[in-house]
Amino acid sequence: MNLESQQQKVIQTFTDFLTTPLDTQLQQHLHTKATDNAVALFHHVAATVPAYQAFLEEHHINAESISSFEDFQQLPPITKQNYLQQHPLASLCRYGQLEKCDMVAVSSGSTGKPTFWPRFLTDELQIATRFEQIFYDSFAVDTRRTLAVVCFTLGTWVGGMYTANCCRYLASKGYPITLITPGNNKTEILRVVEELGTNFDQVVLLGYPPFLKDVIDTGIANGVQWQQYHVKLVMAGEVFSEEWRSLVAERLGSQNPCYDFASLYGTADAGVLGNETPLSICIRRFFAEHPDAAKALFGESRLPTLVQYDPISRFVEVQDGSLLFSGDSGIPLIRYNILDTGGIIDYNAMLQFLAEWGFDPVAELQAENGKGIRPFPFVYVFGRSNFTVSYFGANIYPENVTVGLEQSGIKDWVTGKFVMQVKEDADKNRFLSVVVELAPGVESSEEKRGTIASSILTQLKRLNSEFANYVPLEYQTPYVELRVMGDAEYFPVGVKHRYTRK
Repeated sequence: MNLESQQQKVIQTFTDFLTTPLDTQLQQHLHTKATDNAVALFHHVAATVPAYQAFLEEHHINAESISSFEDFQQLPPITKQNYLQQHPLASLCRYGQLEKCDMVAVSSGSTGKPTFWPRFLTDELQIATRFEQIFYDSFAVDTRRTLAVVCFTLGTWVGGMYTANCCRYLASKGYPITLITPGNNKTEILRVVEELGTNFDQVVLLGYPPFLKDVIDTGIANGVQWQQYHVKLVMAGEVFSEEWRSLVAERLGSQNPCYDFASLYGTADAGVLGNETPLSICIRRFFAEHPDAAKALFGESRLPTLVQYDPISRFVEVQDGSLLFSGDSGIPLIRYNILDTGGIIDYNAMLQFLAEWGFDPVAELQAENGKGIRPFPFVYVFGRSNFTVSYFGANIYPENVTVGLEQSGIKDWVTGKFVMQVKEDADKNRFLSVVVELAPGVESSEEKRGTIASSILTQLKRLNSEFANYVPLEYQTPYVELRVMGDAEYFPVGVKHRYTRK
């Protein structure tokens, strides 16, 4: 692609974004078959991405033979292991040209080795629509002067810069949004809210759920009157309970959690895949109060993340309980297995199921202001199937903790088995719990507990750059509990050991 065509691509895509009303954009899926769109994306990627061409060749697939959606469904899924890690970065990009991407973000893998995710401005614009949907449908930003405070970590990590860019695009479109980027500096966040907040009709804080709660609680302790700022929250990277949402709403003075909160389902690899809407929140809150209904629909006794998604922007399939995504970006992805487990539910099927349980979320929202009811399909997500836990938006891997237990002076005390989980204290603050199995004949002591916690912390900070930069210092030290060998609750004998618990 030459200089002139790159310019034309930007001009055309940005003009379309600025001049297309949100309602028109969000109704595309009603007039375009998402399955046809997915097949067309496949052919575009097969024709323009060298790595995907090699992948098809490796699997003896002729792109011309893929003509129907049924053919598309037979394509082998791609993963980080079988695709992304097998090819040079440039060959994963369109036309093999990394230089045609203007931004690179970073995510950390299990070894701390970074994965790079290039993208171009035009890739961000389709994700900006997800932010526009939230700001317009939930926060009525078309009529309210809004201060958007980016509280995600800034730097090479994907969340902060991506969010800041998308908010600026919305301001370019004419919405009265003013942006400020303190990142995850709690003192600076509180300062800008107190000094700037009253100049606006509302303040939107964008960040990881446990960090935003920490900001709110610290503000209350310092005398911040949150109610006067009409705070809304945009979150990502973490599952939370509806009890958590209610508690935070109470502390903010929020009267309407369905319209004051929105969580994004997004990843470094695929961008924003879906987002909470007033409708999805209303439904999830019903399920939180009716666990029998949740179990009947989702098949598990835990509440998943529930969002709606635009199948034209990100096409979702389910295969063997795993979610597969197809979407265009700096690295286009076709049937990408992101290692999240979950499912999809058609809009009408969801409303029909709820009607059978005597609940009508549409009527409930229409009794309030009726915005945010759009006939998008739902995707529910139980999270990664590869034994990670998510803490302040950082993926924490068992391998990181293992290294901490393998240090000199510690390895003789322990078997190497442990269970890692994120827990909440009585005040709904999260902490990282690591329960460690002691070696035979070794007794627990406060000194051992402290030494192990310190070692795990050292290795987490060394190996996992997301942990080091996302998690506030006061929440980084894990709470270590020592249990005897074969402890029935955590280390039952003869059972395959799992290193994480949800």
